Amino acid sequence: MEIVKGILVVLHLVGFGAVFGSTLAQLPAVKETRARITPGILHGASLLFATGLLLVASTYMMGGQPNNAKIGVKTLVLVAMIVIILANRKKETVPGGALGAIAGLSLLNVALAVLWN
Repeated sequence: MEIVKGILVVLHLVGFGAVFGSTLAQLPAVKETRARITPGILHGASLLFATGLLLVASTYMMGGQPNNAKIGVKTLVLVAMIVIILANRKKETVPGGALGAIAGLSLLNVALAVLWN
């Protein structure tokens, strides 16, 4: 089970990299008003959600007790990020504020994971 949990952590990190990296890659296009929500941003957020749920479930299955307050806050941050992504994914151009919010929320989620014990 530890191997499965390790694989889930790696996939969770890949999801963060997809969201954060794809968002940062779109920032230069904001000046030219051609920035958009790429599939990598949406798929990375979906991967974060799925692997996060599976990580919490695996912790319960192994008899552990996760920090439910931390999990709740991280889930709320992720849901806010997904709402912004879904609200802007069909638009031809996305404002820089939306991309900044997505990048900031994904960075906040990592900070919560690392700094909240």
